[in-house]
Amino acid sequence: MSFLGLEGKTIVVFGVANKKSVAFHIGQVLDEAGAKVVYVVRSKERKDTVARLLPDAEIHVCDVEREHDIVAVAADIMPAHPVIHGLVHSIAFADYHGGLKAFHETDRKAFLQSVDISCYSLIAIAKAFKSHLAPDASVVTISISTTRMAAENYGFMGPVKAALDSTICFLAKSFSGSSHVRFNSVNPGLLKTSASAGIPGYADDYLYAERLTLRKKGVTTREVAHAAAFLLSERSSGINAQGIVLDAGMSVNYFDKELIKRAMRPE
Repeated sequence: MSFLGLEGKTIVVFGVANKKSVAFHIGQVLDEAGAKVVYVVRSKERKDTVARLLPDAEIHVCDVEREHDIVAVAADIMPAHPVIHGLVHSIAFADYHGGLKAFHETDRKAFLQSVDISCYSLIAIAKAFKSHLAPDASVVTISISTTRMAAENYGFMGPVKAALDSTICFLAKSFSGSSHVRFNSVNPGLLKTSASAGIPGYADDYLYAERLTLRKKGVTTREVAHAAAFLLSERSSGINAQGIVLDAGMSVNYFDKELIKRAMRPE
């Protein structure tokens, strides 16, 4: 058995869109570790796309904006996989259609839709799968390295991710009354994903964040996947209701002398 001990474990992964997706890389790492990975994607069209990337994978469809879809996909998965050892929630959505706005001009509909898809869906998924989770199952979601920095172009997704961070604590407490199921998040710094490409001005933010890291190299999606696999494994059994930050030291390096020099003495 490998260090992670994931051989033969069934893990349901929500959120693959393409091969740049965090969920895709998590699935690949889990597969390499010997786990049985069951994928859940948003639509039939997305299923066709993912099936081309993962021709041998088991793929189900679920639009998490429709709660009956979540209940239905749990029911579809259960006959073949009566015991689920882990859930991965790698789902986020923000409608930036109106362009970059001041935060106080946030559209109510867009904000509530983002909360529904990016945060409430974790609660609904946990509820739908609860009776089929192993007593020591692990649930992992993907957040961000900090929600205490007001990145203007990230906008209302900051508060939404803060709600997600709080949600893992309340789910961990709620499930503790009847099981040892754990809830944690991986909180990466800026990543190169298709989803992040939709954030206005993200490329400049990414390059700046990369310079802030201690190693001068951004966090990779593969590194996020490795952290998620660890949290899904029995090796992290003592970790619950936590967010594991992966930012390559960015949070301690705001006073990097080279960046200060560039800011104060621009050429």
